[in-house]
Amino acid sequence: QLVESGGGLVQAGGSLRLSCAASGPANSYAMAWFRQAPEKERECVAAISWVRGSTYYPDSTKGRFTISRDNAKDTLWLQMNSLKPEDTAVYYCAAKVVPLKDYDRTYNHQEEYVNWGQGTQVTVSS
Repeated sequence: QLVESGGGLVQAGGSLRLSCAASGPANSYAMAWFRQAPEKERECVAAISWVRGSTYYPDSTKGRFTISRDNAKDTLWLQMNSLKPEDTAVYYCAAKVVPLKDYDRTYNHQEEYVNWGQGTQVTVSS
């Protein structure tokens, strides 16, 4: 089970930090943050591999968002800086069990993930 927290209302240019707590061990899981705005497709905003913490960011969030994890604490974070109104969306944490051979692979397509959190709203005002 994944539980997100940290969403809220922030002015453009501000920052927020989202957290995702896993109820069980996060070992062997690749993880990611997705977002979905009204009437838009769900998109990956950041992904991180299981062991080495390799990361993926789309151009829309590169340089502004930072994904990190602590496997010992079963926790995933998303630090969001320089927020823009177009970042407004519901943000979801996702996890995927990976085989050992894929220990450093990131996954950025929603269909690759089975485990999802309930989502947390992020609203950026202009």
